[in-house]
Amino acid sequence: MRKLLADFISRPWQRRYAVPLLFVNLAGSAYGYWWYHRQLAETPLLAWPLVPDSPFSTTLFAAALAACLAGARFTALAVVACAANVKYGLWAVAVIGHYWWLGGDIAPVEVMLWLSHLGMAAQGVLFWRPLSYSLPAVWAAAGWMLANDLADYLWGLHPYLFAPGQERGAAAAAWALSLAVVFVFFLRRHRGRGALKSRGRSPGGDGAAAG
Repeated sequence: MRKLLADFISRPWQRRYAVPLLFVNLAGSAYGYWWYHRQLAETPLLAWPLVPDSPFSTTLFAAALAACLAGARFTALAVVACAANVKYGLWAVAVIGHYWWLGGDIAPVEVMLWLSHLGMAAQGVLFWRPLSYSLPAVWAAAGWMLANDLADYLWGLHPYLFAPGQERGAAAAAWALSLAVVFVFFLRRHRGRGALKSRGRSPGGDGAAAG
């Protein structure tokens, strides 16, 4: 078990890990879109991509896994997906934790959401670490998260929160996480370890920078 865990941590893009996680992320995305169905019903159709932040992030991650399994090298997609999973995973963990701190019920649904979003952040970090990527990929991730933050907190499209009075904290957490994720991803560009996958290499993982 220790060897399997160590192998997963060091080379997560391998087929034996990517295939099950592809289905896990697709299932989680489907549940997430259902979770947002009321908010989506009240939102103009053109704005829908900017509303379900977490399920769209896991959809991007599933797309990155599918591309990897197909032998494609969409490094920018992988970077954006990992960045979004880290950001929105930690954002939801913070918002739900704040709700509990305010005295909210620690119900099974909220516990499941807290744990699943913690898993989002973890997978984002694990799959990002082996990537080798260039500056344009970082700008793509920054642009996507900036667009979401503007839509959420200037145009009012942020996810429905758990309790009144969480808006300022949710906005502060979103902006802070966007800046922190972009800063860390910027510092570690070109530094992937080149973990092998079953049909070649992880996106950008041959040591050559790819945007």
